Amino acid sequence: MAKSKKEKPVILITNDDGVTAPGIANLVEAVKDLGKIIVVAPDKPQSGMGHAITIGQPLRLHKVHVFNDVESYACTGTPVDCVKLAVDKILHRKPDLCLSGINHGANHSINVIYSGTMSAAVEAAIESIPSAGFSLLDYNIEADFTGARKYTRMVVEKMLKTKLDKHTVFNVNIPSVPAELLRGLKICKQAYAKYEEDFVERTDPNGRKYYWLTGEFVNFDKGKDTDVWALANNYVSVVPVQFDLTNYVLKAKLEKLWK
Repeated sequence: MAKSKKEKPVILITNDDGVTAPGIANLVEAVKDLGKIIVVAPDKPQSGMGHAITIGQPLRLHKVHVFNDVESYACTGTPVDCVKLAVDKILHRKPDLCLSGINHGANHSINVIYSGTMSAAVEAAIESIPSAGFSLLDYNIEADFTGARKYTRMVVEKMLKTKLDKHTVFNVNIPSVPAELLRGLKICKQAYAKYEEDFVERTDPNGRKYYWLTGEFVNFDKGKDTDVWALANNYVSVVPVQFDLTNYVLKAKLEKLWK
């Protein structure tokens, strides 16, 4: 992963909150001197899109001037579309790293499945590009990203200095507390925690029923080695994740039982 001083690594940056979101501006600011930065991000918010791709309608790319001298593009597609188009049509090569975020809101535990932020990072890893998704546990458009910038840069520096497998992907979440209260990085496992969901039935002005998704977050995993525990205790959680969903323990059992 290490590059010579003359050859800076190429770093692709994307997100799911849109190219004008404060989070992606803070991500660019945190790492802009660590490599040649290229931004390709959705032209509008795409939260909760998961690993969706655009099929059956055209995709468009527009060059934008959002980050001063950083080359950047807005894409009409999903976060995963952004990664695919960046590699194929803009870079014409695989970047050395792909960074996604900084997301406004948590992507710990089961959220990794639904997250557009993390799906962009996972797509990069599928394409053999080491990647990381970053999320700040604050949905406020005026959130303080001071601590998030510090720890995002720290993780990216470690990634650049480490010989990583080409399919590496990290899920990084940062607590929403003042930077001086952050206690450091904690390598974690993904907690078994989820939303106990409820669809509230309402009526629109025309008398038609509609449903609004609500829910309460419930943590079923009480271990101190999880991302949820780390975040609750003011650690920045780092979870190595993978796109191979095979249950190898069950596979080994079934190979013996289902002969």
